[in-house]
Amino acid sequence: MTQAASQDSASPAAQAAELRSLLIRNAAQAEQHRRLPEENITALEAANLFNVMTPKRWSGYGAPLTTAIRTFAELGKGCGSTGWVAMIVNGVNWWASWLSDEGQEEILANPYTRLCAGGGTQPSRARRVAGGVRFSGRFPFASGCWHTSWSGLSVEIEDDAHNVADAAIAFVPISEVCIEDTWYVAGMCGTGSNTLVADELFVPDQRLLKLSNLLVGEHQGVKHKGELSDSYTWSTANALIGPAPILGIAQAMLAEVIAGAGKRGITLTTYAHQADSPVVQHRLAEAALNIQTAELHLISSAVQVESFATAGKLMDHPIRARSRGSIGYCVKVLREAVDILASIGGASGFAETSPLQRMWRDVNIASRHALLATDLSFEIYGRALLGVEGDISPLV
Repeated sequence: MTQAASQDSASPAAQAAELRSLLIRNAAQAEQHRRLPEENITALEAANLFNVMTPKRWSGYGAPLTTAIRTFAELGKGCGSTGWVAMIVNGVNWWASWLSDEGQEEILANPYTRLCAGGGTQPSRARRVAGGVRFSGRFPFASGCWHTSWSGLSVEIEDDAHNVADAAIAFVPISEVCIEDTWYVAGMCGTGSNTLVADELFVPDQRLLKLSNLLVGEHQGVKHKGELSDSYTWSTANALIGPAPILGIAQAMLAEVIAGAGKRGITLTTYAHQADSPVVQHRLAEAALNIQTAELHLISSAVQVESFATAGKLMDHPIRARSRGSIGYCVKVLREAVDILASIGGASGFAETSPLQRMWRDVNIASRHALLATDLSFEIYGRALLGVEGDISPLV
């Protein structure tokens, strides 16, 4: 199936749903090999699902943010790691669409381009040289780096006095960095979120995306802009896609537990089927409502991003802070939901052959990503509610 055909035949969310059986079949392999199977990559490529958020001008779907969230959730239902990698690649491809015209043309003119991101707790310092910047550093957590052709690396740009003048995303071909195999983790094993290592790397100005531009909604392109995603409030849209695969994993875990409740009994009780137990009924309803609540928060915030973009306006700080609070709340209730579901599933759900234990681990790892962290998100929103000046993060 060609990319053009996939866009004409179905929405990206529907395309993602069609891949669920394949992703389920390959989920254990992804975890064991600590990267996505090539069969998954080929299927995502054929359906153009690495370009859900890529503007149509670069052969993407140019899908609304709400559709992107639903698509990554659908992929997460089949395989959490696949949903996460697709979300990351989509997000970084979208970042590249904010570059200057020359930068967009260099990176996105190839419709099969895939990008990953390398970050870290301390961005590397980049020094100014003629025509761009030069830097060295280690950039961990580059999800999907085995499968991408470009990477976006977080750097701080120094002025002549060696003070930080700006922060930026520096886009570099993956061939210009080394991939250090560091991703040995308890969950989301298949994302291959390894460390990228740069050694005296030069990046021209056309491939630098400055945070100072992003946070005030200044698109660096002149010709190549004008689609809805070019006007999203960048920090909010960027954070909102993060919980989407986690939502899908939780939805799949709920379906798995419901399917088993009519077949399995409760050990050391008279219940021949879990479904007959009022306690199970109560707890299952609680888990389902938590998952539905998370989805409502995500979609509501995404609709707000789209509305402001349609009006050509940047979301003001209190609304952005509320969205961050919603994101933190989403991952909180999703973790609570999968804990409930794991308890209903019982000890047998933690057998290596059971998908329940992998889903539980994946949610607990992914939901602790720095951009999704519940306590920090609540603090950001609480400060806004109280009118406390100053931000604890630039990405609000």
